[in-house]
Amino acid sequence: MQDLTIDLDEGILNCRAAAIINHNGKILFHHNVAEPHYALIGGRVQITESSDDTIKREIFEELGKEIELTGYVCTVENFFKHNGKIFHEIMFVHRAEFKEDDDKKIIDTIQNIEEEELKKGKHIQYEWIDIDKLDDYQIRPAIMKSVLKEGNFPKHIVNKEF
Repeated sequence: MQDLTIDLDEGILNCRAAAIINHNGKILFHHNVAEPHYALIGGRVQITESSDDTIKREIFEELGKEIELTGYVCTVENFFKHNGKIFHEIMFVHRAEFKEDDDKKIIDTIQNIEEEELKKGKHIQYEWIDIDKLDDYQIRPAIMKSVLKEGNFPKHIVNKEF
């Protein structure tokens, strides 16, 4: 299936879904170690796929773990530049937790298991960041720091970084 990413002359339209997994005041973030920034775990929505199903699929593909969604957090219309291109991203953010009791106890960094990413030479890992220390990290989109700290859900956010 194809990702809902459309490359136009003016920029790229992208549809993404992400999850907030919170354990003991820490949030699980996606981090490509070659880049300075962190993002909520998730990925691109595929054609005919709901954001709920996207998150479940992405986390299973990347971590080999099953999750259950526990609530809706927000929709973020995110406008930003990356590698010289303008992006218009629509991101659906849900709360989630691991299904298995043993997975709920994980506190260490988790390595990506996707063979495709490993073949590309990408080193992606998933790190727990304390909510009280979010300001010490480059979180993208940056507006998610305040959303996570406030804890008031659901929200609709328009974030323009240019």
